[in-house]
Amino acid sequence: MRVAVIGTGHVGLITCVSMAEVGHDVAGMDADPDKMASLAAGVMPFYEPGVGELLRSNVAAGRLRFTPDTADAVAGADVVFICVGTPPRASGEANLLAVEHAARAVAVVATGPLVVAQKSTVPAGSAHRLRRTMALARPDLADGFHVVSNPEFLREGHALEDALRPERLLVGAESVRGHEVMRQLYLPFTAAGAPLIETDIHSAELAKHASNAFLSMKISFANALARIAELADADVEAIVDVMGADARIGREFLGAGLGYGGYCFPKDLVAFQHLAATLGYDFGLLREVAKINDEAVEAAVAKVREALWNLEAKRVALLGLSFKPETDDIRFSPSLVVARRLIESGAEVIGFDPQAGESVRAEVPDLELAADPYEAARGAHCLVLGTGWEEFRSLDWDKLAELVAFPIVVDGRNFLDPAEVTAAGFTYHAMGRPTVAPAPPG
Repeated sequence: MRVAVIGTGHVGLITCVSMAEVGHDVAGMDADPDKMASLAAGVMPFYEPGVGELLRSNVAAGRLRFTPDTADAVAGADVVFICVGTPPRASGEANLLAVEHAARAVAVVATGPLVVAQKSTVPAGSAHRLRRTMALARPDLADGFHVVSNPEFLREGHALEDALRPERLLVGAESVRGHEVMRQLYLPFTAAGAPLIETDIHSAELAKHASNAFLSMKISFANALARIAELADADVEAIVDVMGADARIGREFLGAGLGYGGYCFPKDLVAFQHLAATLGYDFGLLREVAKINDEAVEAAVAKVREALWNLEAKRVALLGLSFKPETDDIRFSPSLVVARRLIESGAEVIGFDPQAGESVRAEVPDLELAADPYEAARGAHCLVLGTGWEEFRSLDWDKLAELVAFPIVVDGRNFLDPAEVTAAGFTYHAMGRPTVAPAPPG
């Protein structure tokens, strides 16, 4: 099938690559001609494991191309994906201006009937507005625009895996034609065993917000539990292991630490709360989820302050700056919030991340960047683990012990091995776990 993708950010580019990889003829469109030229040359605008290789191979095979011209992208397309950003307004409501502009632009250049798949995260009711926008722009094709809701369920750091081997595909539509075309589009995935869930359009729109809100709630529950575990001298990791052994609960997303971050969870939680209020329901649980998430960062900062007493004239090494491992995305990164809090309190903070680099300078100008973990640790009075990159599991703790000023570790992700850390002489502080001191000499 011929597929057009409007917007080539994290969601749009993964959509381009995965659709091309299963054999569709794909045109990616973005207004920035320089970005289109870079993508056509195989240059990735962000880090996401495996995507660059498939981008280059599908461009070379002729299944994937990029253009700044909407008419060029849409010409002859069977399906048009809208993958533009929906950033939060000051009120928390999702800003759908880019969605409206994209829908109108597609309608204006359409040469015949189209299935338009809304993949951006939008509140319930947006698909109707999108279809109305297209119908007003092209009354002659109004009956030929079949709008469907097709939310993405991609995890940054694992987006390619999720796109090519999805746990589920969701399509909400009002027309038989919309469902039929999307079934055909996703046939390579469903033939390989991916379940396709078909619903009405409103339910599909709500399902994405509901999923992200529930996952956020699990993370915040674990963090609230961590505070209680500290007061009871218990170990939150042991507790959530017991909980996670129950198939009704599951262990995933029950990790206590600095809380959730990234672009999706924070904005989607607030947008869902705003949507509920607009519909007449006070979803107070979501306010508590966000409140607990903020408290998780403050709890980590308090641990550093408790370990160092005064933060002025102290040097803190922050390992991991992206909001999660396997991505260079620093948007709403809890690790950077920790950095700001420490700097505001007078500490000197030097950070290292395997992928997040120059973008951090603009976000936190006073944060010094190191070339590797050992450079960050030199002369540090405390090491803080902010992001659970796998390479941090193999750090040479004996070498780090020789470099630091004080042998103190605050593990903001409960990621490190306390026995290994303390064997090198460090005192180990974690989230919701008892502090572990090194064994006395001899």
